[in-house]
Amino acid sequence: MLRDSIKAETVTAMKAKDKERTAALRLISAKIKDRDIELRGKDAGDDDAMVIDVLQKMAKQRRESIQMYEEGGRTELAEQEKNELAVIEEFLPRQMSEEETKAAIEQIKADTGAEGMKDMGKVMGELKARHGTQLDMGRASGWVKELLS
Repeated sequence: MLRDSIKAETVTAMKAKDKERTAALRLISAKIKDRDIELRGKDAGDDDAMVIDVLQKMAKQRRESIQMYEEGGRTELAEQEKNELAVIEEFLPRQMSEEETKAAIEQIKADTGAEGMKDMGKVMGELKARHGTQLDMGRASGWVKELLS
């Protein structure tokens, strides 16, 4: 399980006295625990899928922060966010390339019979169901628009 490997990495980082890595791993664990509390009493479903969802949201937040810090000239804060992002990305599944994503969109388009923009929701839903953990849905939506128009 992904949760167990995060805990193991936290222990390893603490033993190595790697303060930055330990802090990032503890942040990940805290976010996962927050989601556990949110889902208490509800059917959580697949634990790894929930952890991956948390990690993807954290990665997206870090990318946005990095961009804002760099635009604001705060390179030291941008570096800290980049370090956290690197730790987060270690636990995410390999992301699909642009070519792989476009091929998957074309396949879904053929499978569902999607022809125009009116079918975008159907294509996006199927794309998320099949490949949600392997791609950035924000970027994918632009490619879906491009391929449906």
